[in-house]
Amino acid sequence: MYDVITVGSATVDVFARTDSELIKIKTVHHQEELIAFPCGSKILMNDLFFLTGGGGTNVAVSLAKLDHKVAYLGKVGKDVNGKIIQKMLKENKVKFIGKVSRKHLSGYSVILDSIEGDRTILAHKGANNYLKFSSINKKNLKTKWFYFSSMMNESYLTLEKISKYASKNKINIAFNPSNYLAEKGKEYLNDVLKYTKILILNKEEANLITNKKEIKEMILDLQSMGPSIVVITHGKKGVYTIYEGIFYHIIPNKINATETTGAGDSFASGFLSGWIRKKGIKYSLIQGMVIAQSVIQKIGAKNGLLTRNQALNQSKKIKFKIKKSKI
Repeated sequence: MYDVITVGSATVDVFARTDSELIKIKTVHHQEELIAFPCGSKILMNDLFFLTGGGGTNVAVSLAKLDHKVAYLGKVGKDVNGKIIQKMLKENKVKFIGKVSRKHLSGYSVILDSIEGDRTILAHKGANNYLKFSSINKKNLKTKWFYFSSMMNESYLTLEKISKYASKNKINIAFNPSNYLAEKGKEYLNDVLKYTKILILNKEEANLITNKKEIKEMILDLQSMGPSIVVITHGKKGVYTIYEGIFYHIIPNKINATETTGAGDSFASGFLSGWIRKKGIKYSLIQGMVIAQSVIQKIGAKNGLLTRNQALNQSKKIKFKIKKSKI
């Protein structure tokens, strides 16, 4: 029996560090930041890093470091990158129960950094899009929790089928969708959301699903779709949730972010771990924040992950400003 089976993407990530330019565009309704490179130029890279990523493996490895028994369910290619991903999972004590494709390449991302620590990701989903429910050995699905990260195309249909399987077998679901899924709207996501217990997403994704402007309204609307716990992250502005009639807002400490890839995944893993261990809403939020802040001070989605003891010690040591108000 696993504590958690993560279902989601697996990639090899290439981090290209450059002296990119940052352009900020502000309109009446929003502000957008664009990473810019001169057209037709050859640009020298300052550094190049090859690491693994993908929401499914990022969360799996983090939960394993937090001393949970974890398996990863996804699809990789029968290629060098697929072997790299499987080797990495084994080294981190995560059981690979996914599938290997002979037809498709493993997922691959090129990550371009900005001078302010944020990034733009060029993603090739590859084999990640082709996980079939019929190909999964159901005997391997003995778990207390499923954690879903974003899956697309055929693989999203598999998430829907796993959701029904989880409901029939009394398995809890935590779900962290991406913009890809959020922009499709609540009707598209309904067959997963109605079985979801914990929903973790960022403000932009919450807005795309609900069309609400205020975070409290977003949370309440998302809860009406099925999840009993909804947590919304909003970058430097913090994390928000509503629990037992109380609206929580935890404000992060000011730190120098090296690179933000994996921040959402690491927060989600820390929160879920705290919740599984019945540490309560406040501790779960703080542990998620602690791990996320550690990850963004390193390059890559996994290099800053914390062990259970490290997370426990830092959750006690690091103080966050917490605002609470009644709904």
